[in-house]
Amino acid sequence: MTTMELYKILPEGLRAEIIDSQIYMSPAPFMIHQRILNKINNKLFNYLEETGHGEVVIAPMDVFFDEEKTSVQPDLAVLLNANPAVRENSGHIHGSPDLLVEVLSEGNQAYDLILKKELYQRFGVKEYWVVEPYSKRTYVFQWIDGRYVLAGDQVGQLYSPLLKIDFKF
Repeated sequence: MTTMELYKILPEGLRAEIIDSQIYMSPAPFMIHQRILNKINNKLFNYLEETGHGEVVIAPMDVFFDEEKTSVQPDLAVLLNANPAVRENSGHIHGSPDLLVEVLSEGNQAYDLILKKELYQRFGVKEYWVVEPYSKRTYVFQWIDGRYVLAGDQVGQLYSPLLKIDFKF
């Protein structure tokens, strides 16, 4: 059995990801994580509903970057209408979302800021937001010429070059 085959039979709702055939598991997030995530989700959802430019999906939702060794569950994924990523109504996302958001949890800063950032960059995710819930510090990484460039480092707000909007929370 391959690691991906094992991953695909894990129980639904389990917080697990597979990156380059390595399975990573994490506990449920703290309340502050969920509060920040809800605020960002509400703003993104309302913006995308009003403009009709795409949709936002909140975790847990598998994003299969490839079918053999990499699937993650970002806190939020944005798929713009022009994105060719496959959206299965009864399944998962296959391909690279346009925008991914991770809210840091205790002990996972390196996981989100290094490992997942490198992964998202490798698969060409156009924009990646990282939010530290206690300080509300935000990092916006923009994919330019095949690599991430820091496009924003603010507290309690962020600007999205991709969506061309400001968010405050």
